[in-house]
Amino acid sequence: MKCTDKNRKRSRRELRRRKVRRTIFLSLFLVIVVLAGALSIMMFQKDRALDEVLPYSLQTEVFGKSGDDTAQVAEGMAYNLCVASGDISLEGITPQNSERSALLDVDGKQVMFSQSMFEKTYPASITKLMTAILALEHGNMNDVVTIEEEDVTLEEGAQLCGFRAGDKVSMDELLHGLLVYSGNDAAMAIARQVGGSVDAFVQMMNEEALRLGATGTHFVNPHGLHDPDHYTTAYDIYLMLNEAITYKEFTAISQMSSYTLTYQKANGEKGRIALEATDKYLTGEISTPKDVTILGGKTGTTSQAGACLAIVSQNAYGKPYISIVLNAKTKTILYDQMTSLLQKINS
Repeated sequence: MKCTDKNRKRSRRELRRRKVRRTIFLSLFLVIVVLAGALSIMMFQKDRALDEVLPYSLQTEVFGKSGDDTAQVAEGMAYNLCVASGDISLEGITPQNSERSALLDVDGKQVMFSQSMFEKTYPASITKLMTAILALEHGNMNDVVTIEEEDVTLEEGAQLCGFRAGDKVSMDELLHGLLVYSGNDAAMAIARQVGGSVDAFVQMMNEEALRLGATGTHFVNPHGLHDPDHYTTAYDIYLMLNEAITYKEFTAISQMSSYTLTYQKANGEKGRIALEATDKYLTGEISTPKDVTILGGKTGTTSQAGACLAIVSQNAYGKPYISIVLNAKTKTILYDQMTSLLQKINS
C-alpha cells in the first residue's frame, strides 16, 4: 500500500515536470516565432526602402550635412535630368580648345555631346536666365517699376535698353527688354523690384541655383557684367534653361526677333523703344539647319566670357533639345559650332 502511494506521488511529480517542460518549450517556441516575424518585417521594409527613389539632397549629398535642408532639396532631382560625368564626343563635331559646350536631348534624358561641361566659366548675359526665372516665379508682371540712377549707371559699353532715371516701366516690359535685347538696365530694375534690393536679389539667385542643383555657379549681379567671382558651368546653364522653359512666358518672349517696348517717361510722356533680338538665328542673320526651330534661349558676350549662346530648339518631330556653346573666340565661331550641334538633332 505504501509503495502504491509512493508510485502515485512519483507519477504526479513526473506529470508536473512534463507540463512545466511543455510550457517552457511552448513559450520559447512562441518567442522565436515572434522574433522571426519581427526580423522578417524589418528586412522587408529595408529592401523596400532601398528600392525607392529618394530625394536628392544638396546638404547630405554635396556638403555631407544633415538637418533642415528643405530649401536645398530637389525631389528625385536626377530622375528627370540629363546626366553625364565627363566629355562625350559626337561624330562631325570638332570643338575648339577654349569652348565649353553641350548638346542634350531633353525628352530622352541624354547628353549627346559635351566638352568641359563642368568647368568653371564666365556666363556674361546668360546670367539673365536666372534673373528671368526669379522674375517669373516671384514677380507680378503688372507691377510698374520706377527706374533709378543705379539701374542705368553701369560700366561703359554695357548693353542698355535706353531708360532714364524716373521712367516708369511695367515688369512685363522689363522682362521683354531683358530677354529680347539683353538690357542690363532692365535686369537691375527687375532685381530691385523682386528682391527689394539688388543684393537681396543676388542672394535669391544663388539660393535658386542651389535648388536647381547648379552647384558650380555663383552670382554677384543680375546681368552678367564681368566679375571674377561671378561664374557658372555649361551644365549649370542647362539646368537653368531647363527650368526657364517651364514658364510659357519665357519661351514666348525669348524667341521673338524684335519687340517695341512702351513705357512712361519721367516727364509723363509715352516712350517707345524698338528692340532687336541679340540671337542671330532669330533675326535671320544666321540660318538654322533644315527643320530645326528655335524655341528660346539667351546670348551673352564679354571680353572675358567670349561669345556665348544657350538655346532650346526642336527637331522635325517636335522633340526638344538644349544646346550650349560658351567661350567662343568670335561670334562666327560661336554660330558655326552651334549650327554643327543643331544639325545633329535630326540625325
